[in-house]
Amino acid sequence: MWVAATVSGVGSVLLFSRDAPPLHVVFVLAASIAIAAFLLGVATRDYSWVDRSWSTVPPVFAWVYAVRSGFDPAVTVVAVLITMWGLRLTFNFARRGGYTSIEDYRWPILRERIGNPVLWHLFHLLFICAFQVFLFVAFTLPVHALAVNPTDGITTRFALFAVLFLLALIWETIADEQQWRFQNVKSATRGRPSAAVPITGINQADIRRGFRTTGLFRYSRHPNYFGELMVWWCVYFMMVGALGIVAHPSGVGAVLLTLLFIGSTRFTESITLSRYPEYRTYQITTSAIVPWPPRAVDEEAEMTGSGAATT
Repeated sequence: MWVAATVSGVGSVLLFSRDAPPLHVVFVLAASIAIAAFLLGVATRDYSWVDRSWSTVPPVFAWVYAVRSGFDPAVTVVAVLITMWGLRLTFNFARRGGYTSIEDYRWPILRERIGNPVLWHLFHLLFICAFQVFLFVAFTLPVHALAVNPTDGITTRFALFAVLFLLALIWETIADEQQWRFQNVKSATRGRPSAAVPITGINQADIRRGFRTTGLFRYSRHPNYFGELMVWWCVYFMMVGALGIVAHPSGVGAVLLTLLFIGSTRFTESITLSRYPEYRTYQITTSAIVPWPPRAVDEEAEMTGSGAATT
């Protein structure tokens, strides 16, 4: 009976996947992932299960749309690009130990700040699991729009933003590699006198102060965030270009992602500033996300803590 029920259930899922509108399929997948992440978090007290889905779930959604579009050229190109993005992010997340039992360092800090266990579990359910998973749905909505509307094919505008997508992906890869190398050297030299720190191509002053300010980080405190946002804005503009329109409601996903990154920047930097007081000067001189030439340090602004760049 159990086997028969299982086979029947799998058959129902496959039938649903074949016949239901693609957005319905994606919503069911998203709800299942959110529920599973919440239950796993409660069971293991590791609240990073959704973090482990960031690089894998959006490509799945993109391919659901590609399949249901009959592999429309524009939809398929976008799905391939999103898969490239996912592979890069998966690699970077894996080498940092993200797929082990290592929890995102921010969650224990936030859990302590919230204090109340009930409020924490509500936050875990509503924000970490529900909001973030459905954000995956939101910022892949342009792919859905491509899949269910007649497109103009690979237009010039579409191709332009596809190229910009690749450039953003390269930018993000360079930023992550620079940070990876810096953190490795920083970890290897922790506790050693400065005279014993080897010449590694990493700025020695950065190692002493505890955070990177060179390379792409000279122009943006979070260059990887900039690359990530550009990736998903390019997906939106590829859709707009392929449909031959000016704007589309599916841009809400990129907007929400932008707002999330702004909030994440503020929270993450509050932690960094508590550990590294010199970070205040870096905030004053360097744009937060959008790359920009560094500013000169205003001593009065530095002393008062005002004028921190928020671009």
